[in-house]
Amino acid sequence: MENSHISALSAKHAGLEARIKAESSRPMPDAILVASLKKQKLRLKEELAAQH
Repeated sequence: MENSHISALSAKHAGLEARIKAESSRPMPDAILVASLKKQKLRLKEELAAQH
């Protein structure tokens, strides 16, 4: 059960990283969206660290 939760968090983290990269590579990235995505990614990273 715990491994599947960690896997799900890792998948979400990777998805957020991809969205951040895609948004940042646009000609005029939405800074508010990028900041929001980075905050979400940080929360997931902290939760992953707490799981280990």
